[in-house]
Amino acid sequence: MIDTMATVTVGFGIWDYVIVGVVLLISASIGIYYRFTGGKQKTVQEYLLADKNMSIIPVAFSLMASFMSAITILGVSSENYTYGFQFVIINVSHLIFTPVAVYLYLPVFFKLQTTSAYQYLELRFGKTSRLAASLCYTLQMILYMGVVVYAPALALEALIGINRVSAVLSMGTVCAFYSTIGGMKAVLITDVFQSLLMFLGVFSVIGAALYQYGSFGEIWRIASEGNRTDIWNFDPDPTVRHSWFTLILGGGVTYLSLYGVNQTQIQRYLTVKDLKSAQKALWLNWPILFCLGLATSFSGLAIYSKYAQCDPVRAGYINNTDQLMPYFVVDTMGHVPGLAGLFVAGIFSASLSTISAALNSLAAVTMEDYYKPFYRYLVGHALSPNKAAIQTKLLALFYGVICVAVAFLVQHLGGILSASLTIFGVVGGPLLGIFTLGMFTLTANEKGSIVGLLSGLSLGLWMGFGPKPPPQRLPTSIEGCEQVLYNSTLLVSKSNQINDTDYMWLYRVSYLYNGLFGFLVTFLIGYAVSYIFRKISGRSVDEEDYDPKLFVSYLSRTLKSRKLGNKTFMLVKRAESCDKINENCRIEKYSRVEIN
Repeated sequence: MIDTMATVTVGFGIWDYVIVGVVLLISASIGIYYRFTGGKQKTVQEYLLADKNMSIIPVAFSLMASFMSAITILGVSSENYTYGFQFVIINVSHLIFTPVAVYLYLPVFFKLQTTSAYQYLELRFGKTSRLAASLCYTLQMILYMGVVVYAPALALEALIGINRVSAVLSMGTVCAFYSTIGGMKAVLITDVFQSLLMFLGVFSVIGAALYQYGSFGEIWRIASEGNRTDIWNFDPDPTVRHSWFTLILGGGVTYLSLYGVNQTQIQRYLTVKDLKSAQKALWLNWPILFCLGLATSFSGLAIYSKYAQCDPVRAGYINNTDQLMPYFVVDTMGHVPGLAGLFVAGIFSASLSTISAALNSLAAVTMEDYYKPFYRYLVGHALSPNKAAIQTKLLALFYGVICVAVAFLVQHLGGILSASLTIFGVVGGPLLGIFTLGMFTLTANEKGSIVGLLSGLSLGLWMGFGPKPPPQRLPTSIEGCEQVLYNSTLLVSKSNQINDTDYMWLYRVSYLYNGLFGFLVTFLIGYAVSYIFRKISGRSVDEEDYDPKLFVSYLSRTLKSRKLGNKTFMLVKRAESCDKINENCRIEKYSRVEIN
């Protein structure tokens, strides 16, 4: 037996390099096109919000592509290979929670028309809440960008022979280039092109399995014999890794944290002309997201049909399950000129779409939440529109450089890959909680919102980073392998000795509930603390001068017309300049006027 893991390396052919090169060239060319057409990205509104004249189709594709990274494609396929098809139920949660995002959260942001989603928190609570939430988002996305670049580069280097440094630099440079010079229009249109490549990459895997086995039914039959097709787990136990409860509730909170209150998506909603168009784009996003999610999940079963009798991980052919899809492509399509290149182009595109979304959004948040307030405080007047446009582009470029730097840093920090992905989940729930606290309640105030956010983050990070028992994998076989490169039997016997009851209950809770628990703690503690401070200060909700636009529709209507005792009051709008927040906008405040 050989003690070390083996990797399989297949060199790229000329057609493979041509396809990948053409994909990167097209992405860069889109940025150049939008730099020299239209308004030439001379204003912040055009650069960050595409002049609010985009059609719903590219926005819908971009909403999907923003968070369907290469990690998702590689990870979901290996998830279904390793643990079964149950994960596909998360798409049901997306359907259930889409109307919540469409009709409750989205209208609030669209009425405000603020470039940064976190400006809402300043208007509703105060500057401290805005800064705290904005910092959470910024740190989260910086770390995630590095992982999005590094993880696929590492997998492709091990299997296909693409140099890791070249892969990281190529993706980072091209993405920073077209995001910086082309602005949001280039990002949206490039996302459409890259989305199609993502579909082609996943479909190529399914097509290769169909070519070998002849039908979907045969692939399903093989997967069924391996106990990978059961999707009817309704166990309510929160320590069950995947069930309808964890996937619907946990997946739903994750979906709302991304599509209801996340800066990356809010910015996309504001690129269309009106609220109805934004709502249509979000509705259209669901079938696109569902199709890619279903295809990616089924690709895991397709890969299993190939390796049902010889698991490449147990046999020592690859290092981990995240390399399954690239290994499958090399093993089945490596001899066909261009097909491996098509797959790599799809993986690159998945990373590019996520990074470009993050670069543009981080530039918007940094400009609106940090730079403009600091500039006004330092200089004494607001930043001019022309300077703001130029400096926003420089911020996007700066974050592109940071993205590449973090990608190289990841390889020296051991467990940072899994750690950063955990952060991406545990931060989303508390951020959803603080926005929900503001939009859905009148009682909440800044003190409660901050205490709630910190409490939710603390619990989420505690759950996410605590020592967790390894999940129980479905059985695999190595009976059909020609050669086993290390003693897998010893590894299996060791894993079976682990007793889950040795771990604290919170650490055994499904990872999908990290966001749910963080959301609930943020909301409940935030509300309770706000209520207590109101009682202590003696300031009731009726004394607040609320802007109805800061709340969901039913609370907004309540605020616009209140009955106090026997007197009816209407809230009459008055406007004040708000250039301290962003140019050409006004804060609307309301005063009570007795009407009977």
